[in-house]
Amino acid sequence: MDSDALERLADGNLLAAIDLGSNSFHLIIAKIEHGEIRPVDALAEKVQLAAGLKNGLLDQDAIERGLDCLSRFAQMLESVEPQRVRVVGTHALRMAKNRRAFTQPARRILGSRVDVIYGLEEARLVYLGVAHSLADDAQSRLVIDIGGGSTELIIGQRFEPQTMESLQMGCVSYGKSFFSQGKISRGKYRKAYEQARSQVYAIRHRFHSKCWEECVGASGTLQTIESILSQNGWGEGGIDRDGLAALEKRLLKFKLMDDIQIEGLATQRRNVILPGVAIASALFDVLGITHLRTSRGALREGVIYDLMGRLRHEDVRERTVNALMQRYAVDTETADIVERRAHTIFSAVRSGWQLTTNDWELLHWLARTHEIGMAIAHKHFNRHSAYLLRNADLPGFSQEEQEILALLALGQRGKLGARFFAEIADSELLRIRYLLGIIRLASHFKYVETLEKLPDFSIIADENSLTLDFPKRWLQDHPLTTRELYAEQAVFKKMGLTLTVS
Repeated sequence: MDSDALERLADGNLLAAIDLGSNSFHLIIAKIEHGEIRPVDALAEKVQLAAGLKNGLLDQDAIERGLDCLSRFAQMLESVEPQRVRVVGTHALRMAKNRRAFTQPARRILGSRVDVIYGLEEARLVYLGVAHSLADDAQSRLVIDIGGGSTELIIGQRFEPQTMESLQMGCVSYGKSFFSQGKISRGKYRKAYEQARSQVYAIRHRFHSKCWEECVGASGTLQTIESILSQNGWGEGGIDRDGLAALEKRLLKFKLMDDIQIEGLATQRRNVILPGVAIASALFDVLGITHLRTSRGALREGVIYDLMGRLRHEDVRERTVNALMQRYAVDTETADIVERRAHTIFSAVRSGWQLTTNDWELLHWLARTHEIGMAIAHKHFNRHSAYLLRNADLPGFSQEEQEILALLALGQRGKLGARFFAEIADSELLRIRYLLGIIRLASHFKYVETLEKLPDFSIIADENSLTLDFPKRWLQDHPLTTRELYAEQAVFKKMGLTLTVS
């Protein structure tokens, strides 16, 4: 995030969040008032991105539906500074191997990057959005969000999630799997229910009603179910099992999704309501839920509150990194040295290499965690660090951020084979090479600086080169570091950069 976005947020400032869901895209623009947010504009469109996901690839129709929607959203965002907009993608984009075919043009349209987030990060943000919409009391609550491609479950108290899970079941994906061509039958419904039941059964010991005091639902699916129950006299606020049974019975009288006509059901939700009821019924039955009330807070509100925290230097990613360092007993002195040296190099090359505050944030977190693999083994510790950074649950980090951190940790030392850069998008390749060059150089100095203060030396950079000019005789007096720097020249050459050491 650019530095001018990091100034203190004042009342009246606008923030925006876009939730690129598997079923619908949501935009919210909110104004800050007394430390809370007041929505001033909201827009939602049914895109059904997950309906275009076939064999792990988004088809062109789904991509175009999504980009057309974002073009309309972009017009509403003209009043919000780009650095105060956050865009997150969920299940459909997590699963799409070709997600860059969508995220790169989306970034051009919106002027903001698209953060594809893991299921547990989605769960954390959902809980944050719901918690801010409820009374700040001490009782524990189970929050459920049935989305288009996944279902998130979170147990927490106040604003802190404590137990989280993301299940691969959603109303769009289940619609495709169990109700092909929109056909309805009792047998199809039973298969959907049993599949959902088996998925929930695996986590029942952590999310059963004995583990929480109240149940709250987020998302359009549960809100729609509540609305139908209320308008048809099948409930008196919220959702209970008898109401779900009555709705299930009515829905199974229809033969086709397109024929469904029930008071309280919008036309655009006809083809997702039955799989949504199957999932909700399984959750009620396996987890012992007797009553669920819905909340207006959801993922998009959680993204807004998380963005507020980042802009106010209350970034959950800092807490995540600190916890990671403690868990793996990181040598903080060495981490401090690498961070300081990385910052020195970054500051010198920032203009010539056109790097941003976001790039420094990645280097900062990498410097703090680059040796976490030492907890597994000293040999090839960079590989162990990369594995942990790629596969650990890191609250606050997007999928792309974790992947880049893992890649940089892997490449911080040793040779870089031809396959190392194979999976990086062309548009990101030069940036990744720059960041890799910085962390590799910073790492070479960490053992020198534990024994003596590193002298001032000049660092000059242009687009394709970097020059390090040391004081007279320093290189001669430090033959090991000199050998490493000269060896680094060959690595830089492989990355298309020239390193000069004098």
